[in-house]
Amino acid sequence: MMMKTLVALLLVATIAATAHASGEEEYEIFPLQLNSGAASEDATLQGITCSSWRLAVEVHNIIEWSTVPAECENYIGHYMQIPKYRQDSKAVNREAYLWVRTVPLPRDGRNIWIFDIGETTLSNLPYYSQNGFGVHKFNSTLFDAWVEKGVAPVLPETLKLYNKLLNLGIKIVFLTGRTVSQTDVTVENLKRAGYHTWEKLILKDPKEYSGKTALEYKSAERVKLEKQGYRIIGNTGDQWSDILGPAAGRRTFKVPNPMYYII
Repeated sequence: MMMKTLVALLLVATIAATAHASGEEEYEIFPLQLNSGAASEDATLQGITCSSWRLAVEVHNIIEWSTVPAECENYIGHYMQIPKYRQDSKAVNREAYLWVRTVPLPRDGRNIWIFDIGETTLSNLPYYSQNGFGVHKFNSTLFDAWVEKGVAPVLPETLKLYNKLLNLGIKIVFLTGRTVSQTDVTVENLKRAGYHTWEKLILKDPKEYSGKTALEYKSAERVKLEKQGYRIIGNTGDQWSDILGPAAGRRTFKVPNPMYYII
């Protein structure tokens, strides 16, 4: 136990020292909890490495998977808790901003950008760090209890893009799989994290979308937005179900998330 604690402290110190030496701001998604996921070994899984598994997941070659392979828990935990995860998020959000700067935007107040919430604008990493980084099957009761705390930390690179889009006159729509019963806590959490304004916050009505997939739900809500006269300039999510389907937007951007897959 003492050795694990020492390794954890050394890793935190190394991350902080590296960030300071490079001139970058020191950053933690949340206070590191390295009781699991501390090792960085790239384990072999059915003839491929965990890093190759993560790549195949991100580019949607491995689909409809239910949990992270047990062999990859340490690898995924390590990836999620070091600067590499933020760097990958930064690359996506940077490209989104560089692209939108080239797009002619009509000044009629109808331009919107859609953001998902979980693992896109807010991080559920504190929850998943205590639940095997996606190795365990999803437990809706435990996860809803986490959401109700309203303390999900911000994903900083997405917040930067959010602010830049507002400066360009693009309105923000949050479209999330959270249910309408979680509206108040979601509003409070978003504002606490720095998302101070938006055009619409759309949460799922379980009655209206009973038996529907996330892809069907999000596509239907985007179609509604277009029928209301909105122009979907861009769309950012961590799941392929966030960015596929009708009315996906002029361009879509997927931020990394190797911890879970939603159809």
